[in-house]
Amino acid sequence: MTTLLRTLALTLHYAGLFAVDRVDLNVQPGSVHALIGPNGAGKTTLFNLISGLVAPTEGTVLFRGLDVTSLPADRRTALGLARTFQTSRIFGAMTVLENVLTGLQPRCFAGLIATVLRTPAFYREERALVARARDTLHMVGLSARADLPAATLPHGEQRLLEIARAIAPEPALLLLDEPAAGMNPAETAALANLVRRIRDLGTSVLLVEHDMGFVMDISDAVTVLNFGRCIFQGTPAAARQAPEVMEAYLGQKVAARLAARAPRMTV
Repeated sequence: MTTLLRTLALTLHYAGLFAVDRVDLNVQPGSVHALIGPNGAGKTTLFNLISGLVAPTEGTVLFRGLDVTSLPADRRTALGLARTFQTSRIFGAMTVLENVLTGLQPRCFAGLIATVLRTPAFYREERALVARARDTLHMVGLSARADLPAATLPHGEQRLLEIARAIAPEPALLLLDEPAAGMNPAETAALANLVRRIRDLGTSVLLVEHDMGFVMDISDAVTVLNFGRCIFQGTPAAARQAPEVMEAYLGQKVAARLAARAPRMTV
């Protein structure tokens, strides 16, 4: 099996401060891979390096077997890498459907002349894109909201809209940055089902999330960062019991005391 995403000694430092310190990460096709760690561990910075928003100080990013380290974010998107952000970045004045259509720009092939002249080919492509956008809204449960201004959606639905826009072009890999933040338990449970469905339809998922119940429930693999360094990679079950993970979250003394009292306690 060819690794979908691989980072090799990926590093970013500012004047001696290492935000990401020689991180090796491997994300397999058909998986949900969680990237967790305490606040300030470097998780979102690693996302920015992978997606091309920030250039690394050193190291390599390989995506679908290609070295994309020097490629800008839009080129990586065209190769099948999509992401969301900690804070929803929707176009509030546009409708929900129009927001999803913006995510389908990589699928727009009609040239300038066809667009200006409104040729039959232009209309065929437009109908196909709208149909794909509506199918995606149905998948995330927002069909009934399609014609509403995006700004009128409650927080949880805005998060779903951002996911819909990201998955509309059917990327190979979706980076989800704290997708469950601010959601209530029912919304979080629905989100977990959605992430599983995204994976089952062929899009692998790399997610940053602080809700450990959510992470352990849906993840196939877990990578833990602390102070910019990778301190653990393995299964969710192994992460629950790893002393280095306990220490990163709870501190050395507390982790040792809990381990002695309850060796199987989760983080």
